[in-house]
Amino acid sequence: MGNGWSWYVIALVALNIGGCAWLLWWTAKRRPGDPKPEDTSHVWDGNLTEYNKPLPKWWINLFWITIVFGIGYLIWYPGLGNLHGYAGWTSQGEHAKQKAAYDARLDETFAPYRNRPIDALAADPAALKLGRSIFGNTCATCHGSSAQGATGYPNLTDDIWHWGGSPDRILETVLDGREGVMPAWGPTLTGMAGENAVDYVAAYVRTLSQPDALRNDYMAAQGKALYDGTCVACHGPAGKGDPAMGAPDLTDGYWLYGDSNDAIRQTIAKGRHGSMPAHRALLGETRARLAAAYVWSLSHKPAAPNKGD
Repeated sequence: MGNGWSWYVIALVALNIGGCAWLLWWTAKRRPGDPKPEDTSHVWDGNLTEYNKPLPKWWINLFWITIVFGIGYLIWYPGLGNLHGYAGWTSQGEHAKQKAAYDARLDETFAPYRNRPIDALAADPAALKLGRSIFGNTCATCHGSSAQGATGYPNLTDDIWHWGGSPDRILETVLDGREGVMPAWGPTLTGMAGENAVDYVAAYVRTLSQPDALRNDYMAAQGKALYDGTCVACHGPAGKGDPAMGAPDLTDGYWLYGDSNDAIRQTIAKGRHGSMPAHRALLGETRARLAAAYVWSLSHKPAAPNKGD
C-alpha cells in the first residue's frame, strides 16, 4: 500500500472513532429546556406515554469501553494503514505458521511411504488409498475420476504408455511432467506429393494396425513412401513408436486424439502439443510416489488366486 493510501486509511479510521465518541458524548448530555424524563407529552390511547429517560450508565459505559477496545486493537494489530501493530502479527506470518503445522502433520502421515518402490506401494492397501485420494485431488481434472481419460488425455487404466509404463517412468512423468509435440506436417507433405498427401499418410497410418489392408489400398500404398520419408524418425519403420520421446505406437489401434478420419488428418496436418504438468513442486516426491503407485496399480491388477488355493 502506498503512503498516500496509508494516510487515507489512518485518517478515515481516526475520523470514524472520533465521530463515534463525539456522538456518544453529545447525545448523552442533558440540556436546559429538555423535558423531564417522565414528561414528553407523547401519549397514545390515554395511558401509553413515551418517556425521555436516558440510557442507563452501564450501557453508556459499554459504548466507551468498546471505543477504547477498538483503539487498543488497532494499536496491537496492524489496522492503521502501513503501521505495524505492536504485537508484530501479520496474516502472512499466521498463514506460514499454520502451513508449517499442517506440513508437519502431512510429513508424519507420509513418512512410512518415503522412498519405497512403486510396485511395493501398489501392493499396500493403505498406500493405495492415499494415492487414490491424491489422484482425485490433482489428476482427475484431466484424466477423470475413473482415470480413463478423454480426448487428448491418456487412459491410465490400459497397458498403453506413450512414455513408458515402468514404475520409474511413471514416477518420472508425475514428478517432472511431459511435453509431447507432434510437428505439423501438412505443408511439407503437400509440397512433396500434392494436396492429397495428408490423406495418403492418414490412410497408411490406419493400415499399421491392419497390415493386410495395405495390399488393396491405393491411398495407403502412396502414403507408405511419404511415411518412410517423414515419420519414421519418431515412430519407426514399423510404426511402433519410441517411448523415449513420447512418440506413440501406431500399431495398437489406440488414438489419443480420436480415431476419426478428420482427427487423424488434423494430427498429421496441423500437429499436436500435449502437456503433462510437473507435480514435483506441488506434491513433493513422496505424495507423487503414492499417486504414481495408484496409477501403476490401475493397469497391474493382482493375479486372482487359483480356486484350489
